[in-house]
Amino acid sequence: MEFIKELRDKASKIGARIAFNEVEDERILTAVVEIKKLGVSIPVLVGKTDVINQKAEEFGLDITGVEIIDMDSFDRRDELAEMFFELRKAKGITMEQANETMKNSMYFATMLLKADIVDGLVSGSRHSTGDVLRPSLQIIKTANKGDIVSTYFLMIKGEEQLLFSDCGLNITPNPEQLSKIAKSTYDSALSYGLSPKLAFLSFSTKGSAKHPEVDKVIEAGKLFAEENPNLIENYDYELQFDAAYVPSVQAQKAPESKIKGQTNVFIFPDLNSGNISYKIAQRLGGYLAMGPLIQGLAKPVNDLSRGCNVEEIINACAITAVSVKRNK
Repeated sequence: MEFIKELRDKASKIGARIAFNEVEDERILTAVVEIKKLGVSIPVLVGKTDVINQKAEEFGLDITGVEIIDMDSFDRRDELAEMFFELRKAKGITMEQANETMKNSMYFATMLLKADIVDGLVSGSRHSTGDVLRPSLQIIKTANKGDIVSTYFLMIKGEEQLLFSDCGLNITPNPEQLSKIAKSTYDSALSYGLSPKLAFLSFSTKGSAKHPEVDKVIEAGKLFAEENPNLIENYDYELQFDAAYVPSVQAQKAPESKIKGQTNVFIFPDLNSGNISYKIAQRLGGYLAMGPLIQGLAKPVNDLSRGCNVEEIINACAITAVSVKRNK
């Protein structure tokens, strides 16, 4: 796909150091070898050197030249533990507990990012989204006060690119949170060079049904307009999927809609609908689903699906590298 090629080419020009901590996973090590070969980023393996070398040999992979940061012998390990202690001491953590926490590869890799030793982090092939995000929320935190961390999937088919959010994190966002998720996803779409047309989805189109869940979407849509008055031509709310995506249906169900059935940024009212929808589009619709991709953090961390393949890992690395450039 041309879009993927352009994304990888853009990432290769940045030279970002991207950490991978799930070093016992064959898919991760295979992807890291390919990432180095393609120059998508400078991959950094975070773990124990003997384990990494043993696994590479077991999988028949040549990792010569790939940087390894050994969790036991890294010369700044004590500094990372001290930094973590300072960040979390108000929550009652002791220095002893901080040192113990640095034995966890997820926390260790996140502290490498906090200390600017690496530029980004890709994980999740063996960790849940919660396990990936917990240290990020504790250590990296949000880009701006009051922001909400959320996820989106970049859905690709042919020359079409769509963003689905939130499909991986916020279970039942309230109207204020839904509005903030929408703005983050709008900005994420811009970062890919897309012209966002955003819709807050519902099972109702412009009053066709009455329910508190519909009211939530309506309130979120109105808040979005209040907070982003410059974007009112590029969004709509309380639309069923077909009214948001199919121009002929939009013309019939929501003739006044300014997005003209051309939505490419879909905001789902809850995690149930978002997660189910992206999987249907992926498995039945043949879309490539890249994600869950995390937005709202001060530094780029991206979460892999535990069912990811090597190509998806490489693409997540490319997105993370491009995010590094945006954050600097």
